[in-house]
Amino acid sequence: MTTPTSDAIAEAAPAPGRFRLPDIPERDPDEVSQFDSLFKHGKSRDLAIHLGDPETTLVEADRWIVPDASFDKRRARYPDLLVAFDVSPAEYEASNGYIVSEQGKAPDFVLEVASPSTAHRDLNEKRDFYASIGVREYWRFDRTGEHYGTRLYGERLEGGVYGPIPRDELPGGDLQSYSPALGLNLRTEGEELRFCDPATGQPVASFESERARADAAEAERNAERAQVNAERARANAAEAERDAERMRADMERARADTAETRLHELEEQLRRQQQSSP
Repeated sequence: MTTPTSDAIAEAAPAPGRFRLPDIPERDPDEVSQFDSLFKHGKSRDLAIHLGDPETTLVEADRWIVPDASFDKRRARYPDLLVAFDVSPAEYEASNGYIVSEQGKAPDFVLEVASPSTAHRDLNEKRDFYASIGVREYWRFDRTGEHYGTRLYGERLEGGVYGPIPRDELPGGDLQSYSPALGLNLRTEGEELRFCDPATGQPVASFESERARADAAEAERNAERAQVNAERARANAAEAERDAERMRADMERARADTAETRLHELEEQLRRQQQSSP
């Protein structure tokens, strides 16, 4: 990402009564395309929903991180994605960025996305800066691997120094690594990055996946209702058939009773005729 100029810093004066960080400088075109392809369509939103309480969990991007208000803003950095637990999102908004002394801790997780204009700084100056302010995990994602030398790489801070987080190569060449800070796997899928639940192996729920799940559940319920209705219709048809059989049986009995009665009448009539004959 672009290092701010002195003019850019000077343009943003703090709001009266409160220190406020300036806006970040305008992104280079290659940075915008990288960010949009990964996060514009909801991955950061999905991650925020998965991680929980929005009152104390911060999932943000594209604002400054500084150790304190007196820090030289020209040396500050802004990540493609940061996650911090047990902090104040309201303070973050009010300060227009992440001030470590204000939040009482550094972010738990920072991710940078490779672009030609930022890759060198991501691998050097930013890495040193994030370590110096105590960012627990520093991750880098490169869609093609040409800028970082690999598509996915995570590091964890131990004793003030970053060390590599174990990583697995999956069938087909994709990479996967577990983030202790997030409790999630980061996994490449082609040129995409996924945040996945280690228990299920599935990406964290998104609006689209939840809607598809809800639609599938509704379709299943409709199918069950249709099956119940079909079973009820078959039962009603069977009952109607039994009723018809009973009616036919009753009619047969009635006809038999009528015939027997008529036979008795004829026999009685014949008997009387025989008795009356000389």
